[in-house]
Amino acid sequence: MNKLRRVGSLAMPALLASTCTFFAWSPSVATAAPCLGSGSFGSSAGINPIPWLNGSDGRLPELRGRTQAVAHITGPRSPNDTIFRFGVLGTDLGIMWDNGGGQVLTAFGDTVGLSDNPLCGLVGDWRSNILLRSSDRDLSNGMSIDNSPVDRPNHSKEIIASKKIPGVEQTVIPTTGISVGPTQYINYMSVRSWGAPGEWDTNASGIAYSTDNGENWATDPLTLRPNVPGTGAENFQMGSYVKHDGFVYAFGTPSGRSGDARLSRVPEAEIRNLAVYEYWDGKAWVKANAAAASPIIPGPVSELSVQFNDYLGQFVAMYTDAGNSVVMRRSDRLESGWSAPEVLVSSRDVPELYGAYMHPWSKGSDLYFLATTWSDYNVMLLRTSLAD
Repeated sequence: MNKLRRVGSLAMPALLASTCTFFAWSPSVATAAPCLGSGSFGSSAGINPIPWLNGSDGRLPELRGRTQAVAHITGPRSPNDTIFRFGVLGTDLGIMWDNGGGQVLTAFGDTVGLSDNPLCGLVGDWRSNILLRSSDRDLSNGMSIDNSPVDRPNHSKEIIASKKIPGVEQTVIPTTGISVGPTQYINYMSVRSWGAPGEWDTNASGIAYSTDNGENWATDPLTLRPNVPGTGAENFQMGSYVKHDGFVYAFGTPSGRSGDARLSRVPEAEIRNLAVYEYWDGKAWVKANAAAASPIIPGPVSELSVQFNDYLGQFVAMYTDAGNSVVMRRSDRLESGWSAPEVLVSSRDVPELYGAYMHPWSKGSDLYFLATTWSDYNVMLLRTSLAD
């Protein structure tokens, strides 16, 4: 979600008429610009998913302490060869869930590949989101990717369509996923526009679903939560799903990276029925009133990931904090009792890291998660030892 910068003051008709586009990267805003044939990214930031063009060797960060970087998942340094297998040169996030059938599905945000027009430089082929599948249970040396929904050979397709019109709907980003029976669900946000670093405006959040293991997705307009202040829906623009005691618990945060986290729940079979959702008001569950939801984790909470950890016997919440460090909190209950944050990756060591999402197959004292570096705009696997 740390995206692309507008190049100049380009008129929309020219943008839409362009037959090839390139991307100017910055840690704040996403947009496409008409290809100028320069081969550059047109951004003073000079950020792109090719590390060698950033003055970097693209190697994994060398971390000290209980967290270590394990392997690249996407991009030029990835053993998954995502550039040529899936047309994925750069992407972010990596939201994972167990599909209930022996695989982990991983949804990514804005994705680019190699340009198919040499006049456009190296980067193009923008998709708002993609999905990769993995059955790898030995994460000690990385996370191998099996396959992906494609629209042509060796090209991951956009699974949830977006209009790609700045100020209308710039992109559509998955924020959490879950399986209920054989059906897969993604909660997504429709982004109207990107703002200053860490800020963006959404039109609404909604739920997409797939009955064929993520190959094809449908959106349900009855699940839309418009981003309207005062309704409570504005606090559930991004999410994190957890299954527990027959319910899907759905955490919510507002647009951007500075809001509190709130909590709702719904019986698993009713996940697409907003009328039966309940919201935690700090003391009790209140039905069908999102405005009643009170903060349970104080902000700033950025790109939240929550799951139950068998080793700790507690729920774990992971996100990046105000200082851009990856932190973890623990609790015996989803509704309350969250511990003080523990720093897993300090921004002093990796200042450009964001979007930490836990792997559902972490076991023992090893807690695995994916995170993105905006400097190289690709995803890596990390491991934290909970025994330390």
